[in-house]
Amino acid sequence: MSKVNFVRQDGTACVVEIGSGVSVMLAAVRSGISGIEGECGGCLDCATCHVYVDDAQIGALPSPDAEELELLGSVKAPRKPSSRLSCQLKPPFPIETLTLHIPEVQS
Repeated sequence: MSKVNFVRQDGTACVVEIGSGVSVMLAAVRSGISGIEGECGGCLDCATCHVYVDDAQIGALPSPDAEELELLGSVKAPRKPSSRLSCQLKPPFPIETLTLHIPEVQS
């Protein structure tokens, strides 16, 4: 199991354990993490699962592919170098606990 620490805009956080092969988006939705919508169900079609990877951890993850990069161009919150779509993040992660910051707006 991998752990993801979701940090909300107000600074509160929630840690969720995620099994191998389950996307961060799906685990967030199943756990009731507010701010992660995942309207397309993880089909890389909506960008409503946008997150910011903690700056200290972004280099530990594989780079987004061309499809994810294209869809990141349509996110509602400001796009940052640490922007990722949580439907494309799946454990195992090379770090013990992945920290993700939830943007203020998704859709």
